[in-house]
Amino acid sequence: MTDAIVLAVVAPLLGALAALAAGTRWDRSGWLVAAVTCVVELLLAGVVLATVLQAGRRSYELAGFAPPAGIELVADGLSAPVLGLVAAVALAVLAYARQAGPRGNAFYTVYLLLVAGLAGITLTGDIFNMYVFLEVTGLAAYALVASGDSARSAVASLKYLIVGTVGASLFLLGAAYAFIATGTLNMVDLAARLPEAGYGSRLVLAAFALLVVGLLVKIALFPVHSWQPEAYASAPDSVSALIAALVSTVSAYALARVLLTVFTVDFFAAVPAARDAVVYAAAVSIVAGSALAVMQSDIKRMLAYSSVSQFGMVVAGFAMVSSTATTGGLIHLVGHAVIKGGLFAAAGIVAVRTGGRTVDDYAGLVGRAPVAAAAVGVLGLALVGVPPSVGFVGKWYVAVGAVQQGLWPVAAVILVSTVLTLAYVARVIERMYFAEPAAKTDSADSDSADPPGLSAVSTDGGPVVSPGMVAVVVLAAVVAVALGFAGGAFETLLEPTLAEVFPA
Repeated sequence: MTDAIVLAVVAPLLGALAALAAGTRWDRSGWLVAAVTCVVELLLAGVVLATVLQAGRRSYELAGFAPPAGIELVADGLSAPVLGLVAAVALAVLAYARQAGPRGNAFYTVYLLLVAGLAGITLTGDIFNMYVFLEVTGLAAYALVASGDSARSAVASLKYLIVGTVGASLFLLGAAYAFIATGTLNMVDLAARLPEAGYGSRLVLAAFALLVVGLLVKIALFPVHSWQPEAYASAPDSVSALIAALVSTVSAYALARVLLTVFTVDFFAAVPAARDAVVYAAAVSIVAGSALAVMQSDIKRMLAYSSVSQFGMVVAGFAMVSSTATTGGLIHLVGHAVIKGGLFAAAGIVAVRTGGRTVDDYAGLVGRAPVAAAAVGVLGLALVGVPPSVGFVGKWYVAVGAVQQGLWPVAAVILVSTVLTLAYVARVIERMYFAEPAAKTDSADSDSADPPGLSAVSTDGGPVVSPGMVAVVVLAAVVAVALGFAGGAFETLLEPTLAEVFPA
């Protein structure tokens, strides 16, 4: 059912308009409109995934104009699971945001615009429309970060906007260079025409460099990561969970498309320095992000720097240009989204229940919020890569891919990063389970009077932790473990796509 491909992009756009229109009549209608839209989006993603599993790669030509002149949307073994991830996480975070906020029809309108942009990046078949959807996603993300009440949120959003615009501009310039060199913007057509232009031509090399660097800024790899810690730490908790799980994730998917679908294995065989440059840039980010995370005391900033490292691993997996490493990159991409989204959501619950925002504030957390503490422990160990979690499976595939390619320094970097990740995760777990709580504040006293577990209500009428918020965090922990047994399923799903990318 190829119509589901285009509907997956159109549905959240229509939902955004509906939320905006409903807000003129009913002030509190935004969440319901967003919930219905996200359920429809999840159903459409399921149809797309089932279609790809049964019939392989499917495409949709907008208005009946055939590519390369027309606009094409594509679903295959690489894009279908990412679309499913976008739809599932968007629905889960929306359930979390119902209680956690922010609220208002304007917020849910922007929320759905972000979902539309992410779906568009995932499904587009040409690099100009990838730029358009990157901009839609970026503008929505800047607005969501700024939706917090503090001036810090506004400053973080401004910084995010400036750096993100630089990244998008570089990407657009790269797309222009590619068009000048080949006369086309369709990804498949570009792959066919780039050899005619010459892999070694300055135009092609400039296009490659600009497209890749633009996306690395969006992904937030070291040293172009400066926007991410402030954005993640300053945004409302539900927004942190959403953008940490999806925004950089889909940008990393876009990089995989550019590397594997546009430039292809043949380009990297002709210009091996291009592959080495991306792989070793990713390796630096793996170590630097982990080292910076170890030095943080603020939980959300620690998780943000952790993402700099984890996305380095994803990018390395894609840039090694091998079937095994690419499989690992996709598994780690999906796994990291679930793990990091769950951890940011859990951090929000802990902040509401105890006021804790730092590692020291987590002392004795197991006695005050046992379910949240258990979820943080499981998700943290999955982030380290403890089997049988999805974190272990993704790292394993990437490491094996590095060894198969003879990239032993990358395999060593993955090992070092795992040790560093264990260092900062173990510090949090030690505080939660083995440290005594600090002297109680008035706020903490009131929280401790509440029954520990699924819900708590502040005695001063402040924020409330709902069972739905806790259920989202627990579900993330369960999925992070369950996906650890799905490595074979990922291989089966990717096999037809990878057979085209890496012909025997």
